[in-house]
Order: sequence, then C-alpha cells, then structure tokens
Amino acid sequence: MRLELGSHRMGRVSGYTGPMQAIGQPVRDPVGQPVSVVVTVLNEAEDIGRVVASLLAQEPPAAEVIVVDGGSTDGTWEWLVQMQAKDPRLVAIRDETCSLKHSAGPISRGRNIAITAARTATIATADAGCTYAPDWLKNLTAPLVAGKAEYALGGSCLDPADHTLWDVASAPFFSIKLGLDEPTKSCTARSMAFTKDLWKRIGGFPEEVLNAEDTLFDFGARRLTKPAFVPNAKALYCPRNTFRSACRQMARYAMSDGLARVRMARLLRNGARCVAELLALADLRWSPFLLLAVFALESWYAYHRDWMFLRRFGARAVLARFVFSVAVPWVVAANHIYGLFSTRQQTNKQNG
Repeated sequence: MRLELGSHRMGRVSGYTGPMQAIGQPVRDPVGQPVSVVVTVLNEAEDIGRVVASLLAQEPPAAEVIVVDGGSTDGTWEWLVQMQAKDPRLVAIRDETCSLKHSAGPISRGRNIAITAARTATIATADAGCTYAPDWLKNLTAPLVAGKAEYALGGSCLDPADHTLWDVASAPFFSIKLGLDEPTKSCTARSMAFTKDLWKRIGGFPEEVLNAEDTLFDFGARRLTKPAFVPNAKALYCPRNTFRSACRQMARYAMSDGLARVRMARLLRNGARCVAELLALADLRWSPFLLLAVFALESWYAYHRDWMFLRRFGARAVLARFVFSVAVPWVVAANHIYGLFSTRQQTNKQNG
C-alpha cells in the first residue's frame, strides 16, 4: 500500500525480504501488556543501555521490545547481543540496510522492519535518546487497549535530571515540553502508539526522508483517525544540545520539510519574521518604534508557549531562549527554501 502526501511517497511495508540478522527470537506467548515496543538504533553505545533498561522496566511489561540496529560499529550491537541473552523479551535485529548507505530513510525503514516482525496487534515507538517512566507504556496504550482509539500520542519533555542550557532554550521549537505536567498536542515517534492495522492502512513510515518521518506518518494517521493525546506518557528526552547543535538540528528538520514539500505556512511565517527584523533595523535611524514592535513580537514567540515553566530555570535560560528564538526564523526559512530546491541526501551524526 502507498500513501501519497504531496510529492512524497511512502514505501511499501507489506513484507520485508532484505538482509537481516536476528538473535534469539523464541516463539512464546506474550506476557504483561499485548504491546510491542519498537526502537531503531545506529551507533548509540552512549544511550542504548538507558533506553533499553527503561523499556524493559515497564509495569506491566511489554510483550517484546524490538530493537533494529542499522549496522553499528561502536559496540551497540554487541551490547544488544549480551542483553538478549539475559532477557528474552528483547528482540534484536541487525539490518545494515537501515543506514544512509543503503536507504534515504533509515529510521523509517528500521521501524517498518521492527513492526513487520512484531507479534502483537498494538505497537508503541520509542527513541534511543530518551528514557521512559515505568508507567509510560501503560498510560500511552490505555486508549488503544480500551478500544477508544487506534492512535495515541504522548509527547516528550526534557529529562529533569539531564539537560543543558540550550536544551531548555530550544525545547518548544522541537515540540519538547519543560515539565511532565505540561499539556501536549504534538506528534513525535519518541512516544507514539498505534494499531498494526492502522500502520498498514497508512502504508508504514515513509522511507524516502531522513527527518520529519513521524510528522508525515502523523499526517497520514490523522487522515484516517483522530489521535488520543495522553498527558502522562511523555518520553524523557536528553538531546544535550549546544547553541550550534540545536541550530543544526533545526536546519535538518527545516530542510526535510522543504524536501517533502510540507509546512509551507511555517516557511511563510518565518520568512515574514526575517523581513520584519530587517525592516526594523533599517528604520532604526528614523524611529525606534518598529524595532520595539518586533522586539515585542519576538518576545511573544520566545515565551508564550511555556513561560510559567521556563522561568523556573533562571535568568540565563530566559535570555538563551530569546537568543535562540530570534535565530529560528533565519535557520528555518533558509533551510526550508534550500530543501525545496535540493536533491542532496541528508546525513546525521550516526551516519557521518
């Protein structure tokens, strides 16, 4: 099945036959929740222990935690082999086509492979850069288990025990909350659950893009069903950003939007902010009022989402937020436009 999204096409997922190496996948009856959790990894030695440990510690436990490794060379795969021997709920699959050497969308490909291998009818997706509270899976999948929904979103928030100043400053621009109790209506595959049937009807995760694949999947899901937003099922995210790395991440996402021909309203909005800032500077020699108006507008963009939570992090975080917010329209507009006219394949830190 294929789903057309503008000029974007989602790949087939109806039967994976590519090269795959799996370790110890014993046939067994599901225990705990009839849910399969899927994760994709590539050279995640620094984070793999944390995320897998938190997923295996869910109460009640998942039937299986499926991790697809795209050909790690840093010890990630060897760690998975050792952990599989200790806990049979972990299903590790090694597939080197889930890397940018072989696929334009290795993350999506890895998820599709994991979901194809899943034995249950309910799927939850997680991310190697996160950890998960023991009740995350129970809360996230509750609407599906109760038959009230076939698609649920939990969102993400910064790990309260492990974050940088620029993680706090950039958080809302990546749809990351600052607190567990903040409401969320954003989509992210860091905390997402759906039925396997819905995944098939959508056509799977799109294998033609490196970034924004969860956004495109969400577009497809919302054409078919209404998501349930679960307030107490956030992934605890730890990006460890600097100002430079946060801007690079924003640039990659904006370029992906351009490549996929989506979020054009976002491009226009950010382009307009750039023009307004230039006009305010040009007008400064005659009057400060336009600059003051732009300052007020940029303050609103910086703080309106989560001011009550941001101020808890202190004055340095408040100032850093404003600096990053002013940089956002330039980074987004330039890279979105570049993506519209580019055919260059994107990269990430795992693939070099």
